[in-house]
Amino acid sequence: MTPDRPAYRIKRRLLGRALTTERISEEKLNNRTALGVLASDCISSSAYGSEEMLRVLVPVVGAAAFTLLMPVTGAILLVLLLLTLCYSDVVMIYTRAGGSYVVARENFGPNIAQIAAVALLVDYIVTVAVQVSAGTNALISLAHLAGNNFTGLDHLQLPVSVAVIVLLAYGNLRGVREAGRAFALPAYLFMAAVGLVLLVAALRGLTGELPRADLHAAGVVPLGTPGNGWLYGASLFIVLRSFANGGSSLTGLEAISNGISAFREPQGRNARRTLIVMSTVLGILVLGVSTLAHFTHAVPYTDGTPTVIAQEAHLAFGGGPLGTAGLVFVQLATALVLYTGANTPFTGFPYLASFVAKDRFLPRVLTRRGHRLAFSNGIISLAVVSLALLLVTGASVDKLVALYAIGVFTAFTMAGAGLTAYHLRRRETYRRLKIAVNGTAAVISAAVVLIFAVTKFTEGAWLVVVIFPLGVWALMRINREYRHEAAALETIQAPGADRPRFRRHLVFVLVETLDLATLKALRYAHELRPDEIRAVHFAIDEAYGRRLAARWEATAATSVSLELVECPDRRLRHAMKELASRTTEDGETWLTVLVPRRTYSNALGKLLHRGTGEQMAKTLAQLPHVAVTILPFDVSRALRTLEEGRAPQPD
Repeated sequence: MTPDRPAYRIKRRLLGRALTTERISEEKLNNRTALGVLASDCISSSAYGSEEMLRVLVPVVGAAAFTLLMPVTGAILLVLLLLTLCYSDVVMIYTRAGGSYVVARENFGPNIAQIAAVALLVDYIVTVAVQVSAGTNALISLAHLAGNNFTGLDHLQLPVSVAVIVLLAYGNLRGVREAGRAFALPAYLFMAAVGLVLLVAALRGLTGELPRADLHAAGVVPLGTPGNGWLYGASLFIVLRSFANGGSSLTGLEAISNGISAFREPQGRNARRTLIVMSTVLGILVLGVSTLAHFTHAVPYTDGTPTVIAQEAHLAFGGGPLGTAGLVFVQLATALVLYTGANTPFTGFPYLASFVAKDRFLPRVLTRRGHRLAFSNGIISLAVVSLALLLVTGASVDKLVALYAIGVFTAFTMAGAGLTAYHLRRRETYRRLKIAVNGTAAVISAAVVLIFAVTKFTEGAWLVVVIFPLGVWALMRINREYRHEAAALETIQAPGADRPRFRRHLVFVLVETLDLATLKALRYAHELRPDEIRAVHFAIDEAYGRRLAARWEATAATSVSLELVECPDRRLRHAMKELASRTTEDGETWLTVLVPRRTYSNALGKLLHRGTGEQMAKTLAQLPHVAVTILPFDVSRALRTLEEGRAPQPD
């Protein structure tokens, strides 16, 4: 039995035993687990959605922001209803991973669908950074509110967030089912925690004991004057900005349609049920957090901590041991669900990337399943780009939100428009109603994209506006390259095109020195049965070349003569290319070049020896009538054989 390589043994220890392809069906999620895994991103966004609305309103209209918050929240919930109906349609019609990408591709063609692909890929990347940053904010908020002596933890925002992304990537590399088990529970803890806050706050509010936050505390967002906002005609603009920020509450809504392949059969029905439950829970949470902010006047802080939801929990539970315990429970549950909400892209992004790659708009390497049946390359790619974004923004939620909603609402627009086109072509029950719902969802989503692009342009949205066309161009460029390659490789000539058409076949064995690697190449050359075999050494060092020739003549190990080719300018690849060109210039000679490559399993051997085989093969591949074969020889294995007292062999 062939022993495993050290790198594979390390991988197996880190990720667990490799799963066979037949186990894919066992890696599916039941509805309860799927709600925890795929809905965490969507549900957890209620922890900062209302705060982002207030962050726009408070500096302009002051305390009146808490009144204005409610109609803006109502508008967000209306959009939530429309998008839920839209995506309920998506998961029943398109039961493959990809969501709005599949909808756009099937109804508008693959080229237009790349807009949805870029939107979703950008959304997933930003989601990881936002959720993790918000989760760390929740922990820092707990430190602020539980004890002033812990306020120095702010500097841990970035390192803690980075560590969480690395941990999430590792968990997903271990496989879908294990990730589900680990990441499902926090969603339910968060629902229970916010539900407890709302219940206690309602009871205290009925008895008149619910306190309000201090709007003039140190570090809060400066309060504006209500008259100023209306006086300068900024009312509509401010409301639209607040609405755009509040749209971050709906991010993650598409995750179930993008990860539908992770559901058990019947996938469409299970996905729709989970989607409806998720949307209902999200609506209740967003409305509850906004309503409680309306009554308590919990106001955002400039540096992001303590968060609005943390203040609400602190005000609802009050002081004392029980109040502190309740606050700890809420904040830990909030941090956990935000962190695991960042796990949703690690499920959706690899599925989507593999689907786009199968359409040849992304590198095919993203279609491969890894050690534990997860799309490992997609997981690693998402982690790397998200970490880069986190480092650039300093893990600031406020900066990241500016990049957020454009991607997700573009995807919503493509899904709604695609379904509208789908139903327009069919005669079915409730056709007009479905067209109206999906069309309205598309129009409103497109309006949100426009609002966000305009109102948040100077705050970072310009980056997404620039990335979008560049991303679509890049995907189209990849597809064009794949199509051109396929056209070139699939050009089949007349019958019998696989038969030889050259009168003469030569084999060159490139010789660096006379050793077992060279003898293995010579032995293989004889197995090819060519018309002629030549052993060729390019004499960069004349003295060494003469010594090698003398040793070659003296040995009885080979019957092939050594040919020395002068190479005074040390341009080895150029000299080989010229020799190959002269050999095949008659148009009737086929040349095979065998390049011995000495391989080393230990790091020192790799460091001490430079391999040129791949470079030589790349150079000669440009020539017609020339084939290059690299023949590896394991030097480390030969050394072990010699140490055991046995003579190593060339094969």
